[in-house]
Amino acid sequence: MTSIGIFGAAGRMGRAIAQAAAEAGIAISGGTDRDGSGELAPGITIGSDPVALAQISDVLIDFSVPAALSAHLDACLAAGKPILIGTTGLESEHHALIDKAAQAIAVLQTGNTSLGVNLLAALVEQAAARLGDDWDIEIVEMHHRHKVDAPSGTALLLGEAAARGRAIALAEHSERGRDGITGARAKGAIGFAALRGGSVAGDHQVIFATEGERIEIGHRAENRVIFARGAVKGAQWLSAQPAGRYDMKAVLGL
Repeated sequence: MTSIGIFGAAGRMGRAIAQAAAEAGIAISGGTDRDGSGELAPGITIGSDPVALAQISDVLIDFSVPAALSAHLDACLAAGKPILIGTTGLESEHHALIDKAAQAIAVLQTGNTSLGVNLLAALVEQAAARLGDDWDIEIVEMHHRHKVDAPSGTALLLGEAAARGRAIALAEHSERGRDGITGARAKGAIGFAALRGGSVAGDHQVIFATEGERIEIGHRAENRVIFARGAVKGAQWLSAQPAGRYDMKAVLGL
C-alpha cells in the first residue's frame, strides 16, 4: 500500500487530503507544518521535520507555502521520494528548484489537482490554438477571503494553457491589475482579474471575446474535496513514475 506524507498538514488542504486518503483506503504516514503540533488524524501527529517524514513515506504531497518548498524538495531528494506540489504563488526561482529536483526524483507540480479544471485547461488550449489573436482572452477567478496570492495558481494554469495554444510566452503577454488610465487593451494579451470574498472554494472563467461574439467556459469548485481527491489520485500515480517533471495532464491522460 502506498503511504502518503503531507507537507502543510495543518492547513485546509492538508486536512482535506488526509480525509480523502482515508476514504480511499490509503495510508497516511504523517504530516508536517511550521508549528509542528496537533494531530492530522487519530494517532497521527503533525511534526516539524520534513526529512523524517520523507523517510517514512512512499510519496509526499505539498500544499504549504512557497518559502518551505526548498526544504521540502531537499527532504525528498535525500530520501529519494517523489513529491506532488500543489502549493501556489510560486515564482521563477521555485520552478528552477523543481526543474533541478526532477532530474533525480519524480515531481508533479500543478496549480490545480481537479479533474474538471485540467479538462478545462485542455479546452482552453484548443480554443486558443484555433481562434486568432483578434479574439481577446480574459481569465476571471474568485476565491475565499483568506487566499493570499493572486492570480490563483489555477488562473495561471489556464493562462499558460492559452499561451501554449497561441505558441507565445505568458509572461510577455500577461495583463494584470488594471487601474486608472491604462490605454487600450494590447492585441494578443491574456488578461487576469482576481476577486476575493466569502468562502468561495474556487471559481474560474475563461472568456474569448471578439467583435460581435463571445465564448465563455468555466469551472466552479463547490468544496475542497475535489482538489484533495485529485491530489491523492496524482500521488498514487506519481509513486510509480521515474524521475522527471510531470503535471496533472499526464495523470489523466490528457
